[in-house]
Amino acid sequence: MTPRIVLAFTAFKGTLTPTQACAAADLPGAILLPVADGGDGTLDVLPGRRRRARVTGPLGRPVWASFKIDGATAIVEMAEASGLRLVAPAKRNPLVTTTRGTGELVLAARRAGATRILLGVGGSATVDAGRGALEVLTDASDVVVLCDVRTTLLDAPRVYGPQKGATPSMIPRLEARMRALPRRVWRLAGSGAAGGLAGGLASIGARLVAGSGYILRELAFRQRTRRASLVITGEGRFDRTSLAGKATGAVIAASRAPVVVVCGTSELTPRQAGVRAIVELVDVDRDPLGHPARAIRAAVAQVILGSSR
Repeated sequence: MTPRIVLAFTAFKGTLTPTQACAAADLPGAILLPVADGGDGTLDVLPGRRRRARVTGPLGRPVWASFKIDGATAIVEMAEASGLRLVAPAKRNPLVTTTRGTGELVLAARRAGATRILLGVGGSATVDAGRGALEVLTDASDVVVLCDVRTTLLDAPRVYGPQKGATPSMIPRLEARMRALPRRVWRLAGSGAAGGLAGGLASIGARLVAGSGYILRELAFRQRTRRASLVITGEGRFDRTSLAGKATGAVIAASRAPVVVVCGTSELTPRQAGVRAIVELVDVDRDPLGHPARAIRAAVAQVILGSSR
């Protein structure tokens, strides 16, 4: 019987989207099932017609942001409007950056006919507890927040502030923003996602869910892989956080078939991760960052060769 191989890559941050990573494997006959967890690639993997709206960027200047409409459901990725990639390193300052554009993007999705909003909240430039979004939204009961982390609200400034430009002296001021939200959202799993945007939206009715599991269910992952002989998944950096709610870890947990991880670098052994093998791109290509598609193709070819022995 011909092996039934599923390619279920998530984003290789800064280089390839999940769809591009799966296509890069160039494996005829494979089932392509790109995945995400609410962070990078969420807009890429869920179905829908792409739309654009002009919204407030993280520094207050207008930006064009994409979202998708699939029937009555909209897929919104907050990084499109309020993402760290929209702010030059020298200008990153979470006391200044705002999530207002994300709120405007939700409004644009509603105007397009959506009655359910799936909001991925990874990759933010903000630690404003959603204050910007709450300037334009008074109700978020139609919003499902796809959290890529389980961090609670009051931990968000300390954990994520520095990567968004926060200095030690800024942390107490950012924590005060979190405490301004109702106490009932402080301990919600994922409320600290996107610098507290998840908690801010929860305070006006949004539902917070683990993004990876939710998206795998939306993609019917278990049904579409039930006859698989092998699942190949991966991302840029594979480490313990990958197994704590990220897309790669969710694929490993959900797959009935053996799993191989293809990644840029790994801090885990196959035994630690519970997989058949781990292939690092640095071991199969001299310049994986310069030629990521080529490196993935070579890595997958190595996996298939090893599986056929």
